[in-house]
Amino acid sequence: MRINSESRRWKILAAVINAYIKTAMPVSSELISRDFNFSPATIRNVLSELEEGEYLMQPHTSAGRVPTDKGYRYYVDFLRSQIELLEEEKEQILKEIEKIEGHIRCLEDAFEKTSQIISNITHNTGIVSFTQDREHLFFTGLSFFVEQPEFRNIERLKLVLRILEEKYRLIEILNQDIQEKVKIYIGKELQWPEVNECSIIICKYNVKDKPLGRLAVLGPRRMDYERLIPTVEYLSDRVSEVLSQF
Repeated sequence: MRINSESRRWKILAAVINAYIKTAMPVSSELISRDFNFSPATIRNVLSELEEGEYLMQPHTSAGRVPTDKGYRYYVDFLRSQIELLEEEKEQILKEIEKIEGHIRCLEDAFEKTSQIISNITHNTGIVSFTQDREHLFFTGLSFFVEQPEFRNIERLKLVLRILEEKYRLIEILNQDIQEKVKIYIGKELQWPEVNECSIIICKYNVKDKPLGRLAVLGPRRMDYERLIPTVEYLSDRVSEVLSQF
């Protein structure tokens, strides 16, 4: 495929995913065409190509398209070299950390409050794990699942809560060997067959240059990766500095 065609295909895929992240509704070719100078026929052809390549799917014959795990994966891998937090977003994170610093009495207290910060900033479930003699796990923000359209189905929500209650399953994901600093598992990559609508962003953190555990954000597969990936990475660096005081 020519470079301009490949670029066009990527831009249209990104537009579909961005629209779906915002609305949680299948995305039509008419909606996408508003953002491009391409003809409606070109948009439809590219969407068909993306569907044939399994980057998109149609929930129903007459519906618009939604991203697949493969589509999200392509989107996320491309984003990682492009995204960076805005200075005001960094300032917000630092303010949240400053709020807790004076109230931390012990290391476990620090981890619990860190999970709260992650949840407050990302509007998803914030998770912190650390290993000290045994595995410790803290998570906050389960209520954010209830607000997501994907989890208004009570049975689907119960399955997510069950996984979180069975902490060993979450620990298995967190403790998988991660070569890079940040690892993202999307949908079926989590290997939770009963819940395919989740994604998790995991980031390693160190205390005094020693690996101690992981920070993570768990949310819907439709999470705002563009904002959350750099947020988790920046949080990891700042939290490492705070924890080094203990």
